[in-house]
Parts: sequence; C-alpha cells; structure tokens
Amino acid sequence: MQFLHQLISVAFLKLVLANVQSWPPIPYIVHPSAGKGLGMFATHDLEAGDIIMRETPPLKIIPPEFIKNSGYPMSEVTKLVRREFEKLSKQEQDEIMSLTYHGTTAEIATVDKLGIIFRTNAYNSGTEIGLFPKIARINHSCRPNASYYWSDKLNKRIVFVYRKIEKGEEIFVSYIPLLMTQEERQKRLDRYGFKCTCDACSQEREAKAASDERRNTIQKAFVDFEPQLTLTPPKTQKGRQQARKNAKASLQLIELLHQEGLTDYFAKAYRTAAFCHARVQDWEPAAIWANKGYELKYMEDPDSWHTQELHNLTSNFIANWEEELKRKAQQQMHK
Repeated sequence: MQFLHQLISVAFLKLVLANVQSWPPIPYIVHPSAGKGLGMFATHDLEAGDIIMRETPPLKIIPPEFIKNSGYPMSEVTKLVRREFEKLSKQEQDEIMSLTYHGTTAEIATVDKLGIIFRTNAYNSGTEIGLFPKIARINHSCRPNASYYWSDKLNKRIVFVYRKIEKGEEIFVSYIPLLMTQEERQKRLDRYGFKCTCDACSQEREAKAASDERRNTIQKAFVDFEPQLTLTPPKTQKGRQQARKNAKASLQLIELLHQEGLTDYFAKAYRTAAFCHARVQDWEPAAIWANKGYELKYMEDPDSWHTQELHNLTSNFIANWEEELKRKAQQQMHK
C-alpha cells in the first residue's frame, strides 16, 4: 500500500510539473532602459490582444474633494495614503518606496516622500485612486504599443497589447492624452519629471511639425463629428450631402490615426466611421467598421458598455446589409 501511495505521489508530481511547463511564460521582464531608469520589456513575441498583466492596487484611496485649477490637496492625499500604507506588509511597503518619483526641491524637502510617490505613479481606478507598483515600471511613449483599463469587477488594472510587440522590445503605454502637439505633450509630462524621447518626439523638425498638424486635425475632427454621431437619417438634401462628406472624412480620420500610430484612438475612429456610413445607409462599410471597433473594445474590456454598444451596432448594421442584398437580388430577378 505504501508503495502504491509513492507511485501516486510521483505520478501527481510529474503531472504538476508538466502543467507548470505548459503554463504561459511571464510576458515581461523589468530591467534598465536607456535614459529612462527601469523599463518593462517583452520576454517573447506578443500579439495584439495579449494580456501583459493584471494588477490589484495594494494601496487605494477615496480622493478628497477636487479643487478647480489646483487639483487634489496634496496634504489631504498624503494623509490618506499614509494611513493605507501603514496597513501593508513590509514587502509591499518596500516595493512602493522603491518607485521613481518627481517633485520640486521645496516639495522633496517638506512633503512626505510617500505622497510624492503616490502622486507620480497613481491612476484613477473607478471612483478611487490606486497605486500599481508593477504597472508603474512601464514607461511612456507618445506612440504606445500597449494600453490599459480599470476593471471594477476584478479590482484590477489590466495591461494589454495593442499592436504586435517583438521579443526584447520595450513595452510602452501613454501617461497623457495624445491629441496635442509635441510641445504641449512635453508640458503635460513635466509633472513626471522627464522629457519624452519616443520616436514621435525625437523626429526631425519638419516631420514633427507634420505630426503636430495631424494630431490637431484628429482632435478637431473628433469634436466636429460628435454632433453627427446619430443613426437618424438626414431629412434635407443639404443634410444628405453633408452626411456623405462625413462618411468620406471618417475614412480620412482613420488614415491619419494610422499614420500617427495612435492605437488608443482606433476604436473611437472606427465607431465614428460606422455611424457616418450608417447615416447614408451604406450598410456594408457601416457593419465592417462597427465590427472593427467591437473587436478592439472587446480586446480592451469585454464587459464594458462601449463593447456592448458596438456589438449591437454591428448586429443591426449586418441585418440592414442583408436586407439590402435581398432587395438587390429581387430587383435583379424582376429585370
């Protein structure tokens, strides 16, 4: 009997080891990044949609009242953060205190270092603000190859691949909105204490100016399109002409985004193109663009309202497309 138990134990151990070997390897490693301190790098090729990490914030606060033109009172934030920090294990505390931070000379001399670390590295997490020590190691780029979102359901921030990342390539996200000029972006990044040297910011002067113009055009286009994002068909000849122009312009918007490599905005542009083509009852491209947007939003967060909306739009547009094809087929039969 003892021999049988030993056989079972050995067999079980082999099964566990086999399963461990089949588990996906950790997709990232943290090590020095030239001119950026530490950075996160891919340990193997990553495809769009791959999950890089899911991290629960060890430290999270309900922020104090936001003061217009000033932000959250630093003294209040620091008190809240310090209170939650004291509840953590020594290992968790050490990991947080090792994070890079940026403050003025006066702040560093007078403000609790923990508060400055939190301000530099924390993210909005639903109605709270959370600190994610592992995600904080991911550097910024104005043309990121990854993105992230907060899941209330999982109580985690999820980082995922937006375009293919090759083994050894650094993983980047964006710390700021990207539809600004290079000069404006640098000013926004001052709070993090570095000057961005990504491929968008380090271009030659002429290319940089062209990039700035594209980003301004994209920003303006999203604002101009917003009132037009309705499924109600235009009632006047002038309205129909404008709707057809909008459908064409939505494709130009997508092209500009691809030129800039602004993956974070692809889904929004695809949704815009879907609405614009639906308004002129061009159901085939409306369905295709809605589905493209749905695929990206599902990759980002399967449970979000935006994902469900694009799923419903895709289904409706496909149904209208099928009806259109049936009508055309019947017309051909009666000729």
